Formats: sequence, C-alpha cells, structure tokens
Amino acid sequence: MRTALLCGLMFLIFSPAGSMSADDFWDFPPAPPAEEYGNILINRISEKSGVKPATFSHWIHRRKHTCRVCHFELEFNMKVNTTEITEDANKSGRYCGAGGCHDGKVAFGHDKPNCEKCHNGNRGYGKEKFAELSKFPKTKYGNGINWVRAFKTGLITPVNYLTVKPPEDITFGKTIWLEAEWERIPPAIFPHRTHTQWLDCNNCHPDIFNIKKKTTKHFSMALNLKGEFCGVCHLSVAFPMNNCKRCHPDIRD
Repeated sequence: MRTALLCGLMFLIFSPAGSMSADDFWDFPPAPPAEEYGNILINRISEKSGVKPATFSHWIHRRKHTCRVCHFELEFNMKVNTTEITEDANKSGRYCGAGGCHDGKVAFGHDKPNCEKCHNGNRGYGKEKFAELSKFPKTKYGNGINWVRAFKTGLITPVNYLTVKPPEDITFGKTIWLEAEWERIPPAIFPHRTHTQWLDCNNCHPDIFNIKKKTTKHFSMALNLKGEFCGVCHLSVAFPMNNCKRCHPDIRD
C-alpha cells in the first residue's frame, strides 16, 4: 500500500498535469544565495580553540584546481569537519599550507596579518569576486554556473595535481544507468568521464560507493538528501539534486 501511494505521488510530481513539484515532495535544503553556494565553514575545533570558523569557497578554488587536488593529494575528507586540520599542520606544509597553495609564496600564508582571510566565520566572505563569473555558462540551480560546460569549453583549465601526479589519463568512461525503484521514474545516469575529469576514483570508491556492481546497499533519494552517496557533493557543492533532469534526463518537465 505504501509503495503504491509513493508511486502515485511521484506520478503527480512528474506528470505534466500534476500540480506538485519535486521541491514540494522532497525535503531539499534551503537554497543559499548563488554566491554562497559551495561555501563551507570549517569548524571542527576552531571555536573550541577560541577562533572563528574558517571559510572556504569551492567556486573560488575550482577555477584553478580540480577536486582531486584537495580531496586526494592534500588528504581532505569529502565530508566537511571530518579532517583533523590544525594550524601546526598547515604551517608544516600539509592541507591548505601545501606547496603551491597557502604557503606564503603562491597564495597568502599562515601568518597573523592573514588570519581573518580564513578565520572570519562569514560564509559569504569574498562574494564580490562572484561577478568575475558573469560570462560563464549558466544554469538555474546551485550557484548558477554550469561548471561541466565551463571545463569543456576551456573557460577554466584547473590543474589536476601539485606534486603527486596522477596517471596520464583515467580511461574508464563508462556511463552507468541506475534503474529507479519507483514506477514512472526513468533511470538516473552516472557518467564516469565527467567525474574523473575532476576527481580520483578513490574519492567515491569504496567509502561512498562499493565498487562492485549492485553491492551498494540502501542507495536511495532519501539518503542522498541526508548527505550520503551522491549527496556528499550534490547538496552543497556540485549542482543540487532538485535539478532532476541532470540525473534523470528522460524525466518529464
């Protein structure tokens, strides 16, 4: 009975005649201003140590570096506030302080005049730079920028490593079709090639997705929206999941 009811609701949501929308049905996180989408506050121990949380803007950094640089080479976990970052570690050349980043040579370093550039507790810090993206390809979701298209057209050429060079090319480019368990909902697609341009395989496997086919249990939209599986990225950094057609291309508007 419950399954039939859910299927009926989903039919209403995605039927041209339906009056509901995906936003009405799913509990999507409230959308921040475009210039704050992708910004996070790093506060694992900051306030406990008597300083303001550090702010980090993904859209500022992704113009120059792929996700792989931070989330593989510099060893930042994919989930915020789960990496044991310390000021001592930064100053010794780890994390943000790695060579090629905030070492005082390439970008501002970890000295007192620069403290508030990170430790300001302001998610919107640096938003005035968002105007620099005005000519980037647009989308109506997230921060309004189609980063995949910006990459493909050469508007951005982010570096893929600092010192630990990856293989020349990750050739695995299979597109996976994920069948939806609900009637009338078309499959979701996962294009590996689009993701390996930005990420390393081990960013997703095996911690987020089991690498063996059909062995990732309990994969569902509800868990995505709790920050698991695709929701690790597609809630606050990559395009949000209320952009249904990006994943379910055959879904009816």
